[in-house]
Amino acid sequence: MASAQDILILAFCSLLLELPMGCHATDTRQPRLRLSHKELWDLNRTSVFHSPFGYLGLHIMLLDEYQERLFVGGRDLLYSLSLDRVSDNYREIHWPSTPLQAEECIIKGRDADECANYVRVLHRYNRTHLLACGTGAFDPLCTFIRVGHPSEVRNIFHSNDSLDLYCGELFTGLYSDYWGRDAAVFRTMNRMAHLRTEPDSERLLKEPKFVGSYMIPDNEDHNDNKVYFFFTEKALEAETSSHAIYTRVGRVCANDMGGQRMLVNKWSTFLKTRLVCSVPGRNGIDTYFDELEDVFLLQTRDNKNPVIFGLFNTTSNIFRGYAVCVYHMASVRAAFNGPYAHKEGPEYHWALYEGKVPYPRPGSCASKVNGGLYTTTKDYPDEAVHFARSHPLMYQPIKPVHKRPILVKTDGKYNLKQIAVDRVEAEDGQYDVLFIGTDNGIVLKVITIYNQETESMEEVILEELQVFKVNCQQLYIGSESVVAQVKFHQCDMYGTACADCCLARDPYCAWDGISCSRYYPTGMQAKRRFRRQDVRHGNAAQQCFGQQFIGEVLEKTEERLVYGIEYNSTLLECTPRTLQAKVIWLVQRAHETKKEEVIIVMS
Repeated sequence: MASAQDILILAFCSLLLELPMGCHATDTRQPRLRLSHKELWDLNRTSVFHSPFGYLGLHIMLLDEYQERLFVGGRDLLYSLSLDRVSDNYREIHWPSTPLQAEECIIKGRDADECANYVRVLHRYNRTHLLACGTGAFDPLCTFIRVGHPSEVRNIFHSNDSLDLYCGELFTGLYSDYWGRDAAVFRTMNRMAHLRTEPDSERLLKEPKFVGSYMIPDNEDHNDNKVYFFFTEKALEAETSSHAIYTRVGRVCANDMGGQRMLVNKWSTFLKTRLVCSVPGRNGIDTYFDELEDVFLLQTRDNKNPVIFGLFNTTSNIFRGYAVCVYHMASVRAAFNGPYAHKEGPEYHWALYEGKVPYPRPGSCASKVNGGLYTTTKDYPDEAVHFARSHPLMYQPIKPVHKRPILVKTDGKYNLKQIAVDRVEAEDGQYDVLFIGTDNGIVLKVITIYNQETESMEEVILEELQVFKVNCQQLYIGSESVVAQVKFHQCDMYGTACADCCLARDPYCAWDGISCSRYYPTGMQAKRRFRRQDVRHGNAAQQCFGQQFIGEVLEKTEERLVYGIEYNSTLLECTPRTLQAKVIWLVQRAHETKKEEVIIVMS
């Protein structure tokens, strides 16, 4: 019988591979860290709010930094939560449907759950009031709320998915009838005339799904402000398929008053164009992601030029995939200032309109920027109004930055649903950190890096956070039943060495000479001058040169000895903290000095 010392097995859990150009993480497609719900909770990195009624039915959240509150709309309830810790000091408003509303709703054939009042719209009206709208058992209504006190309730249209509030006017994209067949873009509420898109006009809207809307100024002339709508719809110009879905950007002038003799109380400036998100393929055949899931506007110092992030999925029957594309407002404006699409008749193809374009340019606003000749769209010539009515589609689509997505996921692991973006100043430049929510309670924290020489995009998944138990700076996430709050970063989780910190490639984190801690740009920096960070390359050998134990850290992060008996089974257990680590097992037999690598076969 062999003794227990006949075989000595050494385990090396290596966090990296040594490459010719330095030390880099091995597979950035895997998250650097995967944190479970329990780990987030134990690290005090998350706070969770549960409704005392046992249900939430969440559909909308509004972060109000001025009031320092997070407003949450659910079923029959509206909550105000603390930004510091969502589980503490909450306030609530009970706002159910009336018994008469619920009774009529059930008589019309709806289930009792559908006849509740689901709060679908929360919008900051001014510094003291919020506008809240609920479904009201399919009899929607809105109210103004002042620090938790509801005031007069007003009737409004059917539940909407897209809203913007500008100068007291409510801009909505919605279905206005009980059965959800009459889709329209509305303006209502205040001093201006109530407007909508023409009913039963497939040229304007064909079975749209509204995703988001924003007022984005073009210049300093407020009369030239436009409201942009993001939605998907069935595409009339897709001649190869009658069921093709395209993502659109629609646009109207905020001060549109409709026409005088035609388009009375209808939009006279409505235009739309296609928003493209595709992966270039061989032979010029692209793979398109045509259905918009979510849109996020990253505000910059110039409020006229936010950066637009779109989260798309593919409508292909061959595979399921998601992509994130980024757009600049210059591309959006170029499309709307470009040529119109035109179709002579049912038997003709869609083509570029090459005829005379009337003045003022159809879709333009009554403003000084456009010559100041007209103070209202009601004074526009019939020719211009008629042209806008018959040519709502622009010929030129809007293409993303770099002509490709910044992120593509086709592994089938997640269904991506929502996106939020934070712009971070790091030691080697500026990075946009993407927080992407899935349908199973997981949030991905990702950065993307564009290589200009190869025109390629590298994605780095920093963290995979299981926010919910079921399948500083804060991230707020909501599900049907729970609201959670998660810190953007926890740098010490990456490890206790300089190499661990640099290999993380997290723009929030840098090695300060003692630990992996929050990185602050020049001017905001703490007293410690020693900062090591390399987001673009993750070159720990260069960044951490001269650090104590750097050689040991780069060669082996953890060494574990396991003793085994020959011809017997031994558990080889070595679980590295990061999913990007490489685990190497070596065997050293008794009375021998050499070590041989053990080939692990996974079954």
